[in-house]
Amino acid sequence: EIAAVLASPGGASVPADQPLKELGLDSLMAVELRNRLSGRISAKLPTTLAFDYPTARAMARLLLEKLELARAPVRQEQRRVVTASASEPIAIVGMSCRTPGGPASPESYWSLLERGGDGVGPLPGRWSRDLLRRLDEITGGLSQEGGFIDAVEEFDASFFGISPREAVEMDPQQRLILEAVWEALERAGLQPDGLSESRTGVYLGAMAGDYGTRSLEATTMWTSTGTLSSVLAGRVSYVLGLEGPAMTVDTACSSSLTALHLASAALRQGECDLALAGGVTVMSTPSTFVALGPDNGMAPDGRCKAFSDSANGAGWSEGCGVLVLKRQSDAERDGDEILALIRGSAVNQDGRSQGLTAPNGPSQQRVIRAALSASGVSPDEIDVVEAHGTGTSLGDPIEAGALAAVFGPTRREDRPLWLGSSKSNLGHTQAAAGVLGVMKMVLALKHEVLPKTLHAEHPSHQIEWDGSGLSLLQQARAWPREAAHVRRAGVSSFGISGTNAHVVIEEAPARVTARSADTDKDIASSPMIPLLVSGRDEAALRAQAGRYGEWLSQHPDVDFNSVVATAALHRTQFASRAAVSVRDAAEAVDALRALAEGRPHAAVSVGEARGEPGKLAFLFTGQGAQQIGMGRALLETCATFRAAFEEVCGHFDGLLDLPLRSVMFAEAGSAAASKLDETAYAQPALFAIEVALFRQLEQWGIAPDILLGHSIGELSAAHVAGVWSLRDACRVVAARGR
Repeated sequence: EIAAVLASPGGASVPADQPLKELGLDSLMAVELRNRLSGRISAKLPTTLAFDYPTARAMARLLLEKLELARAPVRQEQRRVVTASASEPIAIVGMSCRTPGGPASPESYWSLLERGGDGVGPLPGRWSRDLLRRLDEITGGLSQEGGFIDAVEEFDASFFGISPREAVEMDPQQRLILEAVWEALERAGLQPDGLSESRTGVYLGAMAGDYGTRSLEATTMWTSTGTLSSVLAGRVSYVLGLEGPAMTVDTACSSSLTALHLASAALRQGECDLALAGGVTVMSTPSTFVALGPDNGMAPDGRCKAFSDSANGAGWSEGCGVLVLKRQSDAERDGDEILALIRGSAVNQDGRSQGLTAPNGPSQQRVIRAALSASGVSPDEIDVVEAHGTGTSLGDPIEAGALAAVFGPTRREDRPLWLGSSKSNLGHTQAAAGVLGVMKMVLALKHEVLPKTLHAEHPSHQIEWDGSGLSLLQQARAWPREAAHVRRAGVSSFGISGTNAHVVIEEAPARVTARSADTDKDIASSPMIPLLVSGRDEAALRAQAGRYGEWLSQHPDVDFNSVVATAALHRTQFASRAAVSVRDAAEAVDALRALAEGRPHAAVSVGEARGEPGKLAFLFTGQGAQQIGMGRALLETCATFRAAFEEVCGHFDGLLDLPLRSVMFAEAGSAAASKLDETAYAQPALFAIEVALFRQLEQWGIAPDILLGHSIGELSAAHVAGVWSLRDACRVVAARGR
């Protein structure tokens, strides 16, 4: 690295023992050398690095010593982090879903659960008449309903940079998971495009698909990548440029919960810093209804009657769910909203049981006990279990018996283990069942209600309820946050493959959001910042505006400043753009509706970003720009600007006759105010404002590619570029001003 920086004009490397003074190094080359090498080690390097050592070899020896000293605490910290994170809870910071019956968001999913809605309905119109006719013939007309996702055949291929021809070859499961991942990340406040080259892991559950069966002559180059299950996770990583582990998990019905278990372990082991976990099932053909139809465990009406006396088989459904995960310490450090915590999880196998596909009660007991052990909690600290609960006369009694064996002995009569299953609302969503069960519990924690389980008016007589410690959620029950009690839930998934999974979910720590009168004053005095809306094209922009307007109309009391900040900082900005300049949510609704309908509105400005973004340059101005009171509003409203400004003034206080602040904010027309036009004060004042502005923009993530300066602005540019320290820069500025 040293040889490359010190290369001779002809390009030859510098001999390691050649005296550096013979090279005629100037100050700019010395600065470049220091900056280049500072990126390799964390030890601070002196500005005079290139002049302090006689040869490149001597310089290298010093750098290696500094490098080893710098590495030692880093290695210690790495060991400490690995040890501490081995049992660290995993935070759920974002989620998205698609479920049968219409829900396309966590909010609409909760609405279905809360009202006791049934997502099962008629067979989908996307199946051809020929397929439906053949299904009717094979099943004798008994398979007429199931759970299906609306508009699953719709996909905006260009949004993800995929050609229409390739999109046709892609299994709808791949298409759906791309949409769900993008939404989950944005709900977590993360810009998907900004994760390129990050150590983000992708763990997705999916079963063998039934899409794309065709003749050999019709096979194309995209057929394999479009239908291979392994590509499901790989395509997410490819589209977003993620470089953490990526794997598609197939353990049948327990796939998504197994994927969640693997993602949590990867985060704790440091294999990734962010993880996506979930699952998806789309039935492209009725093959499941044939293979597992009325003669093989399917309910004739397509509904799962979990733990009910009327249970007569599983009902097959589609579903999709994605969770965004971080280590709890990372989520708290980043200021994320933690939706819930994953305290622990476990996975095991039935082994040789009474049949390949038959559930194994002792194995279910073992996996639940292992998950509790990994979580560090006892059975009586769990309030509710979101069960596998498929509604079969074989599986439900075995599962209830396993739960009773684990939880029953320590339950008080007045505090039973509540039992429910979202399959009673959705049907069996197969590879997505586990993650949708987790989402149900996360939403129940948020809304402080345990939804009722449908079809449970008469609990199964095959289950010994008395003395079991279990109680079926025949009605919704309040689940309030309590100061003396931490709310926790278990979620189970058991695969037809024999792989069992159990996860322990815990409520997030309460967030304290104290708000002072000064904060309210700052917000009230903040300048009006527009609400930013964008889309890939004009149609997408209008659709997004319509969604914003509809949401704001339903949430009139929302903190509008938070909405504006989220739109600006945590949403991807596409080419078609609009700025909606309003002061509150009520004004925004009317303007957004106009934008959605293509009507002009005084508060709306519409534009198109042209081409690739160019380089960004900052120009620091020279003397003549000073004025009394400059920066006062920023000092009152921008904490980073204020801190940087105060630090600069602190360095000038010992170098000027009067405190810089007293001159800059003197009463207009006073003797002190007149001094601002004197070079001795004008130049330090401009330097203070320019540096504070730079630090505020830097904190907002706006970083320049090029720095320019005129007059005193040259010194500001040199300081923020790292040429010299703030202390040294202030000394030079004060001397220049004198």
